Amino acid sequence: MKKLLLGLLGLAATMSAMAESREIVSPSGGLKVCVCDDGGKAAYTVSLNGVTCIETSPLGVVLNFADYSSGLKMAQGEAQKIVDVDYSLRNIKRSHVSLKASEMVIPFTKDGKPVFDLMMHVSDNDVAFKYRIHAQENTQVAVVKEEKTGFVLPGGTTTFLCPQSAPMHGFARTSPSYETNYTLDDTMGKNGWNEGYSFPCLFKVQHPQAPRGGKSNAAWVLISETGVDGSYCAGRLLCAANSPLAGTQGAGVYTIGQPQKGEMNGVGDVSPAIALPGETPWRTITIGETLAPIVETTIPFDVVKPKYAAKSEAKYGRGSWSWIIGMDPSCNFDEQKRYIDFSAAMGYESVLVDALWDTQIGREKIAELARYGKSKGVALYLWYNSNGAWNDAPQGPRHLMDKSHARRAEMAWMQSIGIRGIKVDFFGGDKQPMMQLYEDILADANDFGLLVIFHGCTLPRGWERMFPAYAASEAVLASENLHFSQGMCDAEARNACIHPFIRNTVGSMDFGGSTLNKFYNVNNKSGSQRKTFDVFALATAIMFQSPVQHFALAPNNLEDAPSWAIDFMKKVPTTWDDVKFIDGYPGKYCVMARRTGHKWYVVGINAQESPVKLKLSLPMFSAGSLLNLYSDTEKLEGSLKTVKLSKKQQIQISIPCNGGLVITE
Repeated sequence: MKKLLLGLLGLAATMSAMAESREIVSPSGGLKVCVCDDGGKAAYTVSLNGVTCIETSPLGVVLNFADYSSGLKMAQGEAQKIVDVDYSLRNIKRSHVSLKASEMVIPFTKDGKPVFDLMMHVSDNDVAFKYRIHAQENTQVAVVKEEKTGFVLPGGTTTFLCPQSAPMHGFARTSPSYETNYTLDDTMGKNGWNEGYSFPCLFKVQHPQAPRGGKSNAAWVLISETGVDGSYCAGRLLCAANSPLAGTQGAGVYTIGQPQKGEMNGVGDVSPAIALPGETPWRTITIGETLAPIVETTIPFDVVKPKYAAKSEAKYGRGSWSWIIGMDPSCNFDEQKRYIDFSAAMGYESVLVDALWDTQIGREKIAELARYGKSKGVALYLWYNSNGAWNDAPQGPRHLMDKSHARRAEMAWMQSIGIRGIKVDFFGGDKQPMMQLYEDILADANDFGLLVIFHGCTLPRGWERMFPAYAASEAVLASENLHFSQGMCDAEARNACIHPFIRNTVGSMDFGGSTLNKFYNVNNKSGSQRKTFDVFALATAIMFQSPVQHFALAPNNLEDAPSWAIDFMKKVPTTWDDVKFIDGYPGKYCVMARRTGHKWYVVGINAQESPVKLKLSLPMFSAGSLLNLYSDTEKLEGSLKTVKLSKKQQIQISIPCNGGLVITE
């Protein structure tokens, strides 16, 4: 009897020490997340169609008063539930989103006390999770010193990443601004320029056998974050090359990193302070057997909610801007008036008046320009410096966006003269105070009926849905660099073939491209020379998604650009109802389609030395329909012709190096 009792006690002890696990399965059953508490440490895995894409990876947070990364036990929570995600949003890649997702809240305890809930959201190709951290007795606030969340990628995975720059470097000490060149198909185990990587981060997971039902031996994984506002900091991805989690199979270990200490001129802590109970941002993982789920994902917006109602209807649309071609000297009254006339001739809704308007034009003349623009049906956007004490950029207007009283007075003036929106530049940091500044600008802009574009800035993180005044962000090595560098012109096609797969997947991207000039100069005869040609420019106007587009066109294009190109750019939309990935590979080529109303645009670009030759299936067009085909020859001579779609709804196409393709009805 004594032996039996001892045996039962031993069995009970063993059972109590056994790890708990919970599984969350997508509505289709293909995507699975398993969460466990093995050894007192929270961890998770993610698989798609039975193939592991995220290996056992750590979870947990470390606070200023407690370590919630060990000694954890999974408590009994509610069962998985299926929820409907249904919303409309005019300023993202798909105007109406309707899908189902599995949700589960998994409680964790330490020493018998609830410490945090892991909130899980799993749709057919997307995983999102965040921590809801509980108050402890009299402790109602916390500083999140470290987030232990990791992402362990299988051995052999290659990376497509954008290194984060060191703080207070670059032009006028304005970095990091998410404006660095991507490394493509690189090996794991690196940490960028020792500062990690900017979100979003793309990985290609190699498998010895093809995933069930898949077409290749690879899976694609996109890691990012969403739901960041002034209550937290933005993050980055760090490579933990020496982590024991890497094991012997060559797995890559990546972790969430907080901002760098030197950001914002050293002002502010790198660790966010939160009220308890409080929540972290969502960590998101998109997985596909092809790149289609990556390009088409809406997860940044699926799991966030509007923070407040819009006080006026957003007026998105097209516009022109002189600065990309004419630089600072073009910011004068006469040239801006000429660009207003140009926008009117193109049927565009706005003109962006860039830096130095405060000294080179003046407020009274800006008001006069606004009145003149109104008479032509063209509204103005005005540029502003964000600073504050965090950059040395001399361009004005300065010190009007960083403080509430000055900012609201400025916005009241803009509202009084009919300004459409603002472009705020030179932020350089992801600390919590900077996130609060972004939120404050957006909140005040909503009060005064203004739209906001951010430049020299962080990645948008669900802001299209969270903030009604938000229009777009740069957060990419954008078109200005084509003016500054012939090397960037030489690499334009390569870089353009990256953005639809990475940066532009998670948020509106204000690129400011699609020039029809041959040179980035007002004389169109000298300066940095464009190596891509006209159909490429048309294709990227569709491919790069942003509800407000200020194209790099110039008034001379009315005379020196092909009429078919100008006619296309006069009608190009900026808001979309649907998106479809067709074919491509990051940095090599891309073919995709967007729909506005009932009209589809199929576009393609190529950066490879050899032409891309494809037989495209185009079910969005009726069999036998007549299509407009814009294409470049191998000599990059663009043309427009009419073609008839076959009964099988297929068409053979060829895109030369640095060339483009557009197909539409």
